[in-house]
Amino acid sequence: MLRVNDLKKLDKDDLLNLIGLETRKDTTDYLLPALGAFTVGVLLGVGVGLMLAPKPGNELRNDLRSRFQSGQEPITGTTRGEAVTRGV
Repeated sequence: MLRVNDLKKLDKDDLLNLIGLETRKDTTDYLLPALGAFTVGVLLGVGVGLMLAPKPGNELRNDLRSRFQSGQEPITGTTRGEAVTRGV
């Protein structure tokens, strides 16, 4: 059995727990840990990707740049109203 002095030492969460309730959690209580875990996952993925890349950084950037530039040509052609045809 609890005495009055014991009740004075309890905080709000302890008192609510005695009657089977708990405090309401805010959105930030769920959102911040999820964003933190997502950020750590992204950083780990980038790190592993860079460590396992088959080419050094300069070669990989130049290769990606040339691929993006060659991929932009058909896209810019369609935005100017020119039809892009593909052979089947």
